[in-house]
Amino acid sequence: MKTNHEIDYYILGEEMQYVEIELDPQETAIAEAGAFMYMDDGIQMETIFGDGSAQQKGFMGKLLNAGKRLLTGESLFMTAFTHHGYNKAKVAFASPYPGKIIPLDLAQYQGKIICQKDAFLCAAKGVAIGIEFQKKLGTGLFGGEGFIMQKLEGDGMAFCHAGGHVMKRTLNPGEVLRVDTGCIVAYTQDVDYDIQFIGGVKNTLFGGEGMFFATLKGPGEVWLQTLPISRLASRILAYGVGTRKEEGSILGGLGNLLDGDGA
Repeated sequence: MKTNHEIDYYILGEEMQYVEIELDPQETAIAEAGAFMYMDDGIQMETIFGDGSAQQKGFMGKLLNAGKRLLTGESLFMTAFTHHGYNKAKVAFASPYPGKIIPLDLAQYQGKIICQKDAFLCAAKGVAIGIEFQKKLGTGLFGGEGFIMQKLEGDGMAFCHAGGHVMKRTLNPGEVLRVDTGCIVAYTQDVDYDIQFIGGVKNTLFGGEGMFFATLKGPGEVWLQTLPISRLASRILAYGVGTRKEEGSILGGLGNLLDGDGA
């Protein structure tokens, strides 16, 4: 018997997707602050301390769980959307930047998925959103984006967001996949995650990809994204403060003038 609320959903859109969740009376969906898009009449929104899961019994349990969420850069609070009317009602949550929404039925993955700390979007009430530390020393020292991750636990639906296109890969026992740490969206709990030094002086100094990458060792399933938000942000920042790569100094100034930036 499932302990989490059972919800129906529809993922809509192409580059900027949103998930529409259909709630029966007294069913609840939880989401990160800022993900809400719209809701039908009869649904009430409530700010809750933590994620509202059964793991948060008592004030101290809620405080501990909320404190862990601060380490992943999230808020102490989440928002719960409960259908108090009759029949069915819908609530929708939008992705924060171009990419894809990944539906995850936790019951199909032994009740646990590990994901990047900014990947979680929303879930059925009862799903616990916690923190997952990578225990290996190398991962802790050099893991970067992959050191502190979120864990989603329960037997209900959870939704993660990825940047760009999403690739799902099934790893056989002992099979190893080397990945940029920022490209990892999520993986199942049996996957072994570690950090590996790239090696080579030229690779280290001139490779442009950093000194380390992640290794994911099977068995298990992994979800990868083509456009990590950190990569997108760095490109936008470089474009805003630097010169345009495709234009020389004269054309660059002329292009900025035509864009209205030459004032």
